[in-house]
Amino acid sequence: MAYASTYALPYAAPHAASPFIRRLQLGALWLVAAISGFVLIEPAPYEFMIILAALLFVATGVKLRAGHVPLVLMLIFYNVGFATSLVPVIDEPDTAKWTAVSCFLSLTTLFFALALAEDTGRRTQIYLRGYLLAAVVTSLIGVAAYFRVLPSSESFIRAMRAASTFKDPNVFGPFLVLPGLIAMQRMMFGRPRSVIFNGVILLIIAAGLFFSFSRGAWGHFAASAAMMLFFLYVTAPSGNQRLRIVVFAVAGVAAIALLILALLSISGVGQLFKERASLVQNYDAGHLGRFGRHILGALLALDHPMGIGPLQFSKYFPEDPHNSFLDSFMAGGWLGGVAFMALVAVTVVIGLRHVFVRTPWQPTYIAVYAAFLGEVGESYIIDVQHWRHYYLIMGMVWGLVVAGRAVPRQAALGNQGH
Repeated sequence: MAYASTYALPYAAPHAASPFIRRLQLGALWLVAAISGFVLIEPAPYEFMIILAALLFVATGVKLRAGHVPLVLMLIFYNVGFATSLVPVIDEPDTAKWTAVSCFLSLTTLFFALALAEDTGRRTQIYLRGYLLAAVVTSLIGVAAYFRVLPSSESFIRAMRAASTFKDPNVFGPFLVLPGLIAMQRMMFGRPRSVIFNGVILLIIAAGLFFSFSRGAWGHFAASAAMMLFFLYVTAPSGNQRLRIVVFAVAGVAAIALLILALLSISGVGQLFKERASLVQNYDAGHLGRFGRHILGALLALDHPMGIGPLQFSKYFPEDPHNSFLDSFMAGGWLGGVAFMALVAVTVVIGLRHVFVRTPWQPTYIAVYAAFLGEVGESYIIDVQHWRHYYLIMGMVWGLVVAGRAVPRQAALGNQGH
């Protein structure tokens, strides 16, 4: 399989829907992705659109395959854990709403897993087009707002950091990681025009990521990019492809480094960068700091098998857990916590095996999987239960894995000559 041809994603499993229905489905997926970055209000347009898209897919035919069953079971246990832990605190402010949103977002994983398991090449390509558009637009808004060139720029800034159309810079930054990886990958394997086009996209996204001043997002992007490049290198079908990966990786790192140096020369940016680049902030250290709360919270979880309920952790400690694994035990009891850990672990394991499976979308899958691994790492230091893109990326991993099992061997091998 020549990676240069993979973005056409030519193979699709047999699909019985009419051309009109298929266009509707593709349009719905594109729209879900294109508005996924505009979440200043809740419920966001994304929630309404994904409900409509799910209804469309159910009405026009979507298949639950054997490969989806483990995901369905783990999501059921995860949500039952949250619902059970909610009961004692259901009268507390916002607890029912928080639980409903958590359950809804977790179920979007199943939607993407089902939707992308069929007509996989086209649906994945269309969805990523919408996601890239959302990333570019939100990055431009974030950068423009940071420099106060937008009306009401303060609405897109939080504590001198670009939040763009998100409520939190720490969500805005990670949202940009997957589209950044896709742009980087398309630079590597595209023709000269594609190299320039995707290079511009990557620099815009990199600027948005930088001005989020999110340490987690910076580390997430660096780690995910390194893993993506490693997997691409070891699965490359030829020496020429490996050389191309190395050359473009070095050029990409150099271009991003020059961009960062240029941004640091702007008045005020360097000082905030120095502050944010510190590995441990004052709120991380100490007995009740971020990491201290992780230990104390784990001990508390041992005494509460049913959990303490959603949004209750800050009543025991100065701040929220800032650890999604711990928060799952606190808000969902042992059932919810174990189900969340199983969901993450199983996704990581089956996802790794699929990295080495030859499919027409293998490089795209590698980018998605690398982004998910970065999300898992970041979820140790921040709460991701309400990150829409976290569930999207997990669902993409499952959908592409299930689809890959159905790819006829000749379809995968047939792309090697392109």
